[in-house]
Amino acid sequence: MQLKRCLDNLSPLFLLIFVVVVGSCSNKGQPNTPPLKPVLNFGISIDKKFADGPFDGRILLVIAKTNDPEPRFQISDGPSSQMIFGITVDQLQAGSEVVIDSSVFGYPIQSIKNIPPGDYYIQGFLNKYTTFNLANGHTVKLHMDQGEGQQWASSPKNLFSTPQKVTINPATGGNFKISLTNEIPPIPDPVDTKYIKHVKIESKLLSEFWGRPMYLGANILLPHDWDKQPDARYPLMIFHGHFPYTFGGFSETPPDPNLKPDYSERFKIEGYNKIVQQEAYDLYKQWTGPRFPRYIAIEIQHQNPYYDDSYAVNSANLGPYGDAITYELLPYIEEQFNGIGEGWGRFLYGGSTGGWEALAAQVFYPDEYNGCFAACPDPIDFRAYTVVNLYEDENAYYLDNDYNKTPRPGHRDYLGHVQSTIQESNHKELVIGGRESRSGDQWDIWQAVYSPTGANGYPRPIWDKLTGVIDKEVANYWKENYDLSHIMQRDWAKIGKKLEGKVHIYCGDMDNYYLNNAVYLAEEFLESTTDPYYGGEVDYGDRAEHCWNGDHENPNYISRLRYNTMYLPKIKERLRKTKPRGFRLINWGI
Repeated sequence: MQLKRCLDNLSPLFLLIFVVVVGSCSNKGQPNTPPLKPVLNFGISIDKKFADGPFDGRILLVIAKTNDPEPRFQISDGPSSQMIFGITVDQLQAGSEVVIDSSVFGYPIQSIKNIPPGDYYIQGFLNKYTTFNLANGHTVKLHMDQGEGQQWASSPKNLFSTPQKVTINPATGGNFKISLTNEIPPIPDPVDTKYIKHVKIESKLLSEFWGRPMYLGANILLPHDWDKQPDARYPLMIFHGHFPYTFGGFSETPPDPNLKPDYSERFKIEGYNKIVQQEAYDLYKQWTGPRFPRYIAIEIQHQNPYYDDSYAVNSANLGPYGDAITYELLPYIEEQFNGIGEGWGRFLYGGSTGGWEALAAQVFYPDEYNGCFAACPDPIDFRAYTVVNLYEDENAYYLDNDYNKTPRPGHRDYLGHVQSTIQESNHKELVIGGRESRSGDQWDIWQAVYSPTGANGYPRPIWDKLTGVIDKEVANYWKENYDLSHIMQRDWAKIGKKLEGKVHIYCGDMDNYYLNNAVYLAEEFLESTTDPYYGGEVDYGDRAEHCWNGDHENPNYISRLRYNTMYLPKIKERLRKTKPRGFRLINWGI
């Protein structure tokens, strides 16, 4: 009260000076507090209606400029890809929030703080993991295929949010809430027809490895009048490749006359959908023709927790798929559908992944198959693992250089224009699947198939996924177990006679993934062989892209649709030389 009376008697000027002095004294010794920086983050939660949790998996945030298609379908290699960010979750409860902030790694932009300001569509996603207690003693968590061929964006039971349009500006921040309210529905089983059948067996070998029931399937194209000739036996043609939902490229009905022509960006052709339908109908007409060779054609379903395809070999991380296919699935098919049931009556063919598998199965099981036709195979010599020499290079992402970091290309067009780098593709996989090879994509499956198992139960990385530094110990393991060129050279004294006349390799010399580089190296060895000379074929398509398969007469967009018929003349000659005397093959003319 005394202070108040004193102040009442002071002049206005004195009061102003008093306030300033007191105010300055009250802040003495306290630092100036900078204004808070705006924070940008995205909170993703699972709707509480999903009561089957808690959930293990990978939470993904996709940010795209358009909503056509949904953002989850717009992640790819190259300049057209939209943004994605990912984080692994364990035992996530419905309703709990996972925050994607500036510390979470992304592709092709590594942090949300670097997103250009603008309007975007955002979508949250959960790629669910299943726990596997493996026979090797490890426990791993991986996505269990649900009949879609290991495609995270469309796999049934995965959860996703409805895309929402927002304005993002890292400079002003924002806290966006995303709820996973949708579940991808199941996929119906394919339907059998007169000619196409679908089989599925539980594999004892794979089930023992994975610690739970595991299955192998196949889509089967039966010979014309198969059911009318129960005593006939047919050769088995094994078309290796990516996951097939049903047998493709075969149709009993003519092309739809009302089909609206589409445009193929890959082949720069208008109406490619009509071409595909016409080729499928043409195969049906050939297949049922009176003089067409009778044989069984199959496509194998061996999708697994790492990829849409096992690469058809035994692997420390995927299990004994090579043995399971060769000794469980194929004998079952031959018994059910009148196959010959012996190695001389089996042939392998395929392109890209299927090309590698065709050659690998022939090399690892030389007595069980009578010839392989490997088109544009994935790297068959790891001195040319696309453009990386795993045994000499130190870094997979950059050329060895003291001063500059020159990126190694990952994909090109037929003119050599680079569309993506190895680093970009691997960083995309790192976002989708983390460091445990769980992206379900290309570099991760090579690593899963070829690598030894690491201390954590997952594949040992061939290189650091973030930096590209190569692990030479792992590279040597790859060399001795899966470098097909090296293995043929190392073991030629033992397997050369068994492979004589069986190895056929085709590749475009402008393959988009530089796969021709490994073929050149393998060819050098094959042409040097003696006692015996390999006696097969290696051929190249001039300026041909992925996936050229040996056809010098037709463009790739046609020949890629004719795998089931194009090697028949060479197969016929092989059968002529190797079939048992007196064995009759229907319509083969031998």
